[in-house]
Amino acid sequence: MSEDLKRLNKYLSEAGYCSRREADRLIDAGRVTINDAVPEMGTKVATNDIVKVDGEIIGERKQDFVYLAFNKPVGIVCTTDTRVEKDNIIDYINYPKRIFPIGRLDKPSEGLILLTDDGDIVNKILRASNNHEKEYIVTVDKPISQTFIERMAGGIYIEELKQRTKKCNVKKVDKYTFSIVLTQGLNRQIRRMCDYLNYEVQTLKRVRIMNIKLDTPIGKYRELSKEEFKTLSELISDSKKTFDPNHKRQRKSRR
Repeated sequence: MSEDLKRLNKYLSEAGYCSRREADRLIDAGRVTINDAVPEMGTKVATNDIVKVDGEIIGERKQDFVYLAFNKPVGIVCTTDTRVEKDNIIDYINYPKRIFPIGRLDKPSEGLILLTDDGDIVNKILRASNNHEKEYIVTVDKPISQTFIERMAGGIYIEELKQRTKKCNVKKVDKYTFSIVLTQGLNRQIRRMCDYLNYEVQTLKRVRIMNIKLDTPIGKYRELSKEEFKTLSELISDSKKTFDPNHKRQRKSRR
């Protein structure tokens, strides 16, 4: 019978409810029950157990996963907790299936963010050791010097996080604009790096996540193409199996 047991956070992830990380937060907050009892962290779920989140029964694993590329506007919060934030990404998109964002993009930032109901792929993309590239276009409040470019590219120690940023690719676009490609996901990383060098970020837009490029208007989304998803899967293939090659998806789906 032991082979039928599954960790609770993995169960919620594979059911397409949320990522494992978010599941841990829900469990810790006491919002998850097994057979109407609040479980401890690390509890395992048996085949016949009834799992609920906020009183809603969570069913079995979905077969046809959704993978969306969304151009997040400034002011929208990347959270699945619709009870707390009225300007949250889930209510804004209003997708007919339950989905959740892969990673985060700050409220004052805009640009590309991926959303899905496939909990497994979230875990793989968020693994810092995989060094997945994310590209941003940033404008600042004063002219960009060559010293600024070199220091941003070389890595900056962020005192609040007690950590130095990894070396990265930084290029000047124009007098006040630069592009930067990160393989880290530190909290408010670009803003903190600029602040250290006495620059203030005016606008920050994410334009690429690995092979997925931003190509939709602000506030719109589309499904990933088969070609994009195939390449994405190859890029994260050093993690566990993530996709069903028979999964069908439409080329475009705009809100």
